[in-house]
Amino acid sequence: MKILPINFLLALLMLLIHQPIIGQKIVVEPYLQDATDSSVHIMWETSVGDSCKVLWGMTKELKNQTRRVFSIVNQRPSQVHRAPLEGLSPATKYYYKVVTGKTESAIYYFTTPPRAGAEKSFQLLAMSDMQRDNKRPRKFKEIVEDGVLTYLAEKNGADIFENLAMVIIPGDLVVEGLVYTDWTEDFFGQSKKLLPYVPVYPVLGNHERNSDFYFNYFHLPDNGSAGYMEHWYYKDYGNVRIIGLNSNDNYRVQQQLDWLDEVLEDAADNDNIDFVFAQLHHPHKSELWIDGERDYTGQVILQLERFSTRTGKPTIHFYGHTHGYSRGQSRDHTHLWVNVATAGGKIDGWGEYEQSNYNEFSVSHSDYGFVFMEVEGGDNPKFKLIRLSRGDVDNPKENEVTDVIEVKRYNKKPNTPKGIAPIAKAKVNTTSVVLQASPFEAADSSQHGETQWQVARTYNFANPDFDIWKHYQDWYKGKDLNEGIDLTQQEITGLQKNKTYYWRVRYRTKGLVWSDWSALHKFVVE
Repeated sequence: MKILPINFLLALLMLLIHQPIIGQKIVVEPYLQDATDSSVHIMWETSVGDSCKVLWGMTKELKNQTRRVFSIVNQRPSQVHRAPLEGLSPATKYYYKVVTGKTESAIYYFTTPPRAGAEKSFQLLAMSDMQRDNKRPRKFKEIVEDGVLTYLAEKNGADIFENLAMVIIPGDLVVEGLVYTDWTEDFFGQSKKLLPYVPVYPVLGNHERNSDFYFNYFHLPDNGSAGYMEHWYYKDYGNVRIIGLNSNDNYRVQQQLDWLDEVLEDAADNDNIDFVFAQLHHPHKSELWIDGERDYTGQVILQLERFSTRTGKPTIHFYGHTHGYSRGQSRDHTHLWVNVATAGGKIDGWGEYEQSNYNEFSVSHSDYGFVFMEVEGGDNPKFKLIRLSRGDVDNPKENEVTDVIEVKRYNKKPNTPKGIAPIAKAKVNTTSVVLQASPFEAADSSQHGETQWQVARTYNFANPDFDIWKHYQDWYKGKDLNEGIDLTQQEITGLQKNKTYYWRVRYRTKGLVWSDWSALHKFVVE
């Protein structure tokens, strides 16, 4: 047997010892998870190595450190690391960097949430379906950097993340959840200028495939049902409860709905909560893509509607799956339906699939973009939803505001409308009639958003012959189909001769507040 020279063996030994350090790099930059008013979890991924720590402090000197780091093998030999920072102060800015072996990140910062009941106003970012489109594989990066970060700089000035509480993502973070590089390069790689500063709270879409990568990368609140941890959860921030749900196959189960009831019941009794925002991936109704609809989401909507009406606390369900923006509202409840897509996935174009102009929706746009929320606390809590559009392939836009709605916790009803014609047992000698009501009026300067007309042959309207709900706008297939609409009058056709009809009307503000019904009026078709 040939004996190798001692100097060669020493060189080989040194190479083996130092190889992990030489090859070591940060694969996923630090990002934030499950923040409370006294803690936050910092996560990152390195190609090799598990000797980790986090340096942190209230200044860039980073006088504190934690070596309590949990590491798991993700894609061998890479490891995902999680370091809980505890004992923090509420509403306080902290700086940090992560260290693995001799590899360290840049210095980042975050701000802890306020203490419960502090009534601090804040911002929230919602976007979804950033899954890679192979024809435009860097679209998500553009939306984050040219879209979100540019808009935050305009809103917040130099410290662009100062008021941004979190990012929520209703699913389809990647195109293929079982492919490692879809996570490292497409999702985390393209959002690395945002996620080190603001906690992100996703839910599972169908493209995640329920993969181990998803559960390795995220450390979400562990308050879901036993056996379903991180499939559904909730997080309170300021005066809002954010609920994450799983609307995928095999998880549309009664146990999740029962859990949701319990979480809503708790929110009903919590004086610190003014609003509830839920997020799940699949729509109940989709104007751009009917095949994407799921009945299970309709059951979730019913629960949120009942909660909102019973408690007076407005609600939203955010979703994705359809690659475009839609915003609607429940007719009889203070509840919004909001599709926040698409942040990178191929746009669903008009005429491309089976589509429908549903009565619940006021706005649908086939475009890229994101949703920005401004939430206020205090004695008169409210939120404002703003859609920022990045346009489409042929018509790019630079954060154009294409939808705005403001909803308050406490509201004054608009004035009850008065019937103008036909009234006082008027006789109508045709099978059509134009109902007319008084102009919209509101003591708080609210604007006219919707009108509901009912016509029936019985005075109790138990089963009206005509029940018509109109919005001040109806954006569908690139046009406002209600442009110039007069919400104070409505033509009724198809009336029967020799019949007596009753009618009434009510008005709704753009902030979803209904007036009382008008007085009952009567006319006869001769």
